[in-house]
Amino acid sequence: MAEQLTIGLILPDVLGTYGDDGNALVLRQRARMRGIDADILTVKLGEPVPSGLDVYTLGGGEDTAQMLAAEHLIADGGLSRAAEAGRPVLAICAGLQVLGESFRAGNRVVDGVGLLDASTSGLQQRAIGEVVSAPTSVGITAELTEPLTGFENHLGATVLGPGAEPLGRVSRGIGNCDVAAAADLSDGPRQRSAEGAVQGNVIATYMHGPVLARNPQLADLLLAKAMDVALDELEPLEIAVVDRLRLERLR
Repeated sequence: MAEQLTIGLILPDVLGTYGDDGNALVLRQRARMRGIDADILTVKLGEPVPSGLDVYTLGGGEDTAQMLAAEHLIADGGLSRAAEAGRPVLAICAGLQVLGESFRAGNRVVDGVGLLDASTSGLQQRAIGEVVSAPTSVGITAELTEPLTGFENHLGATVLGPGAEPLGRVSRGIGNCDVAAAADLSDGPRQRSAEGAVQGNVIATYMHGPVLARNPQLADLLLAKAMDVALDELEPLEIAVVDRLRLERLR
């Protein structure tokens, strides 16, 4: 098991609108509580993204920020090389859209980084409120067993292609797509309850919170993948206040 981790916080200056940089803080703290020397490397717009970090996190942002982030990540290529090398990546909201094939911003369709087989257009009405989903446990998320919870606030309607699978199936909230939009698709049932996306070592979701503060099992899964161990090999952490707050959100 690795005794040192470097967590990449990618473009928080443009993808940091909703406090999603907290995900990197959660990873660092949960690693340090297990005696692992963990640090956060912040990469800002215009700076190269190192491809050899242990795990990467991206957050949410507005249209202009998304376009700037996509342009930088495509030109730089560091995050793509890291994902291709098997490094785990967590992308939230706008981060999900940016890592897809395309997304709509500034009244036009913008090319994404292409790490997710997903395209994003616009919802008819903003999705805002609590989300609860059951993990699909596909691919890199195979060890997830606990419900996922977060807070969504977006206007994106994300449709997954065959190369990507949902992170979860929504039991409360909107998730990737509204029912009316999904009903027009040939694979509507697959899209209708989808939340987030999983492809290779990329995990993406619309859930803020930060999502890793509200879902400690997901946080530990990312740590385990970063250290190349099974989830059950990590020392359990008993944090009563986290468990209590999580139960309140799920209710």
